[in-house]
Amino acid sequence: MGVRESPIDSITHLTHRPPSTTIRAVFSQTPLFTTPETWSVTDLNRYVRQSLEADYRLKNVKVSGEISGFKAYPSGHWYFTLKDAGAQVNCVLWRARAARQAFTPRDGDAVTATGQITLYEQRGQFQFDVATLERAGQGDLYREFEQLKARLKAEGLFDRPKRALPRLPRVIGLVTSPAGAALRDMLNILRRRLPLARVILSPTPVQGAEAPPRIIEALKRLIEYQPDVVMVGRGGGSLEDLWCFNDEGVARAIAAMPMPIVSGVGHEVDFTIADFVADLRAPTPSAAAELMTAISIDDLRAGVDAFSAQLTEALTQTVQAKHWGLAERHARLAGLSPRTQLTHTRQRLLDLVTRSTRALNHRLQLEHERLNGLTQALNTISPLAVLNRGYAVVTRAEGGVVRRAAEVQTGEALRVRVSEGEFGVEVVDT
Repeated sequence: MGVRESPIDSITHLTHRPPSTTIRAVFSQTPLFTTPETWSVTDLNRYVRQSLEADYRLKNVKVSGEISGFKAYPSGHWYFTLKDAGAQVNCVLWRARAARQAFTPRDGDAVTATGQITLYEQRGQFQFDVATLERAGQGDLYREFEQLKARLKAEGLFDRPKRALPRLPRVIGLVTSPAGAALRDMLNILRRRLPLARVILSPTPVQGAEAPPRIIEALKRLIEYQPDVVMVGRGGGSLEDLWCFNDEGVARAIAAMPMPIVSGVGHEVDFTIADFVADLRAPTPSAAAELMTAISIDDLRAGVDAFSAQLTEALTQTVQAKHWGLAERHARLAGLSPRTQLTHTRQRLLDLVTRSTRALNHRLQLEHERLNGLTQALNTISPLAVLNRGYAVVTRAEGGVVRRAAEVQTGEALRVRVSEGEFGVEVVDT
C-alpha cells in the first residue's frame, strides 16, 4: 500500500443487518408473550436474563482471566473485559461494590472475579455482574510490556534528546489506518487550523499481528517526502488492540526517523512503548493534530491583523506629528511680516557677532597670559640669564665645553663667552 496524498473526505459506514428471524416460544409462560407464537425483544431478553439468574450454577461463579479495556466512569461504576487466550466476557462492577475493592485494576492485570452471570436487557448483552475482584498477578501482556519498557529504557532509547516540533509545518505526515475515525478527526482539525499545510497519509493497519511490520514500512515511506513532522497512532482500544505500538521494531523505527515524531495512540489513560520513544506524546490522535499545528491559521490572521493595526497607528501618529509641526511653523510665519523677520534676523546676527567677539577676545587674553608665563619660565632656565649674573662659558678652540680645570693644559688656546660677547685666552698655568 503506497502513500496517499489526497485527504479522506468521507467514510462510508456499512451497517450489518441480519436476516429476519422469528423466534418461537418453547415454554408456555403467558406473561412473556405478546402472542402465543411471537416474542417481543423486551420479553425475550427479560426471559433470558431471568433464566440465567435462576441457574444456581451461575450465581456465585469464580472466573480467572486478564483485565482489558478497563474504564472507571464518573458515576463510580467499573466496566472491563475479562479474557484468556480463547475467549472474553464483558464485566460490570457497580459503584457500591467498586468502592469496597482493595485495589483498582489496570489493563493486563490477572484477576479472579466472583459474581453472577446475567444479561443487560436494553442491549441484549451477556455480561458478568462482578461482586469482588482478587489480584492474581500481572497478565502476560502487561508483563511483556513492562519487560520491554525496562530493557529499552536501560538501553537509553527513551533518553534521546527530544526534538522540538516545528511552529509552522509545511508538510505533515500521518501514519495510521485510512479507515479509522481517528484519521477523519485529525484531518478535520488540520484543515481547520492549518489549511496551508500539505498532509501526506502513509496508510497502515494499526491492529493485529501484521500491523508492526506495516507500520515500520509506512514510516520509512514517509522519509522521501521529508515532512516537517510525523504523527503515528490510532484511536482507543484494549491493550490487545494497541499492542502493535508496543513492538520493539516499531519503537526503533520511530527512534530512527529523521524528523520529529508525535505518538497519538488510544486515549489519555493509554500508554505504549511508542509514547516513550517518540519526541512528543499526545493523549489522543486529535490532540496530536492540535499539537502539530501550534500556530493555526487563526493565529496567523490575528498576528497579521495586530501588526497591521500597529503599523497603521504608527503611521497615523507620524502623519499627525508632521501635521502639528507644519501647523505650528505656519502660525509662527503668519504672525511675522518680512520687515519684522528681517529685523529679528539682523538682531540675531548682531548678537551672534557680539558673543563671538567677546569669546574671541577672552580666548586671546588667556593665550597671551599663557605665553608670558612660558616666556618667564624660559628666561629663568636660559643660559644667557646665567651669564648675565657674571658667569662665563669656556670652550676649546676645536669645540667642547670645559667643565674642570684638569681638562686643560698649559699653553692651550681657549674661548671664553660672557653675557655680551666672547674672547680668546691662553692657559699660562694649570
